[in-house]
Amino acid sequence: MNNRCNGWLKINQLHLVLSATIVCIVCFFWGLMADAAKMPEIQDRGYLTIAVKDNLRPLGFRDVHGNLQGLEIDLAKRLGFDLLGKPDSVRLQPVANADRLSVVLNQKVDLTIARVTATESRSRLVSFSVPYYLDGSVIITNDAAIQQLSDLANRKVAVIKNSSTIAHIRYYVPKAELVGVNSYQEGRRLTENKTVVAFAADASVLSGWVQEYPQYRLLPTKLSTEPLSVVMPKGLQYDQLRRQVNQAIAQYIAEGWLQERLEYWGLP
Repeated sequence: MNNRCNGWLKINQLHLVLSATIVCIVCFFWGLMADAAKMPEIQDRGYLTIAVKDNLRPLGFRDVHGNLQGLEIDLAKRLGFDLLGKPDSVRLQPVANADRLSVVLNQKVDLTIARVTATESRSRLVSFSVPYYLDGSVIITNDAAIQQLSDLANRKVAVIKNSSTIAHIRYYVPKAELVGVNSYQEGRRLTENKTVVAFAADASVLSGWVQEYPQYRLLPTKLSTEPLSVVMPKGLQYDQLRRQVNQAIAQYIAEGWLQERLEYWGLP
């Protein structure tokens, strides 16, 4: 609990520094170009429109009845209630990975909460909230002999080609033999047929595997920290919306609601 809170504080400090150094002229021109709903307009309308994932357990997915569930769904609904003061005040719009930023830029939604990592390059286009989850690289295995990182020395570990996870594995387990894969599905197939003893990728995705396939388990060490944040529009006209979202998430962290939701959805 303390480590997670300390991690959040550090990421939040970095986020504030990053936000303060964004070039002002970029903010100005995006403010002219974008026209997503401002907070008074959202209040008059009576609901928020939020882009989410519908195929990524445990962040955003459909249950057996077709209802949207997951950590990000809970967060979207809580934000809608707290910002507008009434239930059923959010409309969820499933979004593909490639469109997570563009739906905000093209005024199709007010916010995106869809496993978006806050990065410097993305922050030139959109604004990011304080992080609601610290994602990062983890290792999953179905081999009982693999209990800790050192057990991976001289063993084959699958990683997604060109991913940042490769550098993390090489740092923590330099003697591991890396096997590049093109997708999570290919990584699982190689793990299932014992071509590799483990698969390294994002915690937010692999946690869902553990829930769906109980023969898998995560090794306890997280290899990196990457902040997941709410995507918000740039421009001074959206300052009230951004402030209220940030204040709400800070409150959820302080009161322990986010931690409870993380534990409920099995996120490390």
